[in-house]
Amino acid sequence: MTNNKGKYLSVGIDIGADFSVMAIALPSQELIGKPYRIFHNSQRSLDGAIDRIFSLMNQYGLPARVFMESTGIYHFPVYHKMKEAGLDAYILNPLVTHASKDINVRNIHNDKFDAQKIALLGLRPDLKTSIVPSDDVAAVKAILREYYAMKKETSMYICRLKDQLRQVFPQFIPIFSKVNGVAALAVLYEYLTPDSILAAGVDGLESFMKTAVTKGPLNIHEKAEALVEAARDAKNFGHGNVGIFYLTRHYIEMIRLLDAQTKQLMEQVKRLLKEQKNSQLSKQVRLLQSIPGIGFLSAVTLVCEIGDFSAFKRPKQLFAYFGLDPAVKQSGNFNGADLKMSKRGSPYARRCIYVLAIQSVSLRVDGTPKNPVLRSYYEEKCKSKSKMTALGAVMHKVCNIIYAVLRDERPFVLIAPEEHRAAYFSAKPEAA
Repeated sequence: MTNNKGKYLSVGIDIGADFSVMAIALPSQELIGKPYRIFHNSQRSLDGAIDRIFSLMNQYGLPARVFMESTGIYHFPVYHKMKEAGLDAYILNPLVTHASKDINVRNIHNDKFDAQKIALLGLRPDLKTSIVPSDDVAAVKAILREYYAMKKETSMYICRLKDQLRQVFPQFIPIFSKVNGVAALAVLYEYLTPDSILAAGVDGLESFMKTAVTKGPLNIHEKAEALVEAARDAKNFGHGNVGIFYLTRHYIEMIRLLDAQTKQLMEQVKRLLKEQKNSQLSKQVRLLQSIPGIGFLSAVTLVCEIGDFSAFKRPKQLFAYFGLDPAVKQSGNFNGADLKMSKRGSPYARRCIYVLAIQSVSLRVDGTPKNPVLRSYYEEKCKSKSKMTALGAVMHKVCNIIYAVLRDERPFVLIAPEEHRAAYFSAKPEAA
């Protein structure tokens, strides 16, 4: 009698946009039959793939495990279809499959051979699979990804707007704190050229800004005088044509449109979390917001990018998951100062950690540190390390804090190192 304990059929699926290719391997690494094409728009094709898996499970008396690469969005329907059928399905990071050079398949890149490679890779006992987020996390994560994409697009249009102004009206840029602010865009859209600003005069500009800008102190009279002076200077420096002025208005319209749409996306995120206020997602977001410097956006981004926190047993695992771990390339001339982040993880989470570290070591307007503990730690590191290396160490600390808050499921409390040591020795007096 054959001992099949721990053995399984490995099903590899190479995911495509419109169809996927499935290959199946025995525990002996023998591939079974020909690769099977799964058409995503055909229920019959999807059911046929599942029937084939179950048929081979019965034939060989073995369970099956299904493996597929993470492809952004295309793998989700196939993955969930396999899970609904009662099959064990797993997602692989593309870095894992690309790094597997010793798989017994010819070095050919097409759907058939890629599916076979994944199937053989699935037989490895040390194979690491990716975390699949819950549906509520996946929904919020998808909206956030679009939010960040639109923010990036907004920044692109702001840069284009500044480039146009540098040609025709460079004096305009320093007058407002932000060229994409409500007041700046309103004035620029209404008075597109230096000539139109001169024609309006100080009184006309004042009157317009009082109507157009309803929030915050703007020093309207001073702004109007500065605009008129800038317009006079632009007569001596600057050159424009009809096309440039048209594009300026176009860029303003795009910035306004994207700003409105990103606000809508953020409102939807807030609405989803409010509807799920008792969910693990909402609880973790509230916990992270207890950490100084972490606002709503950073908190929800980090929770969504982390996904299933239970998969992380140590802080270092979370650190590596964010791509903050060092990428070491061994060399005869190795220098520890040359260490750089691997940047293999989520760029969204990594940026959140970076911004949080910057905020943690920065000073308030009155000169006091926002986080005295991390500021002191940063300054101590700077004595022997470069500022970027010291900041990297702070990012590591921040990651540890996030891990501890989510692990203990308790809000953050700022405790000085001396208090930490006192608490440790009181709990373990033999260590004193």
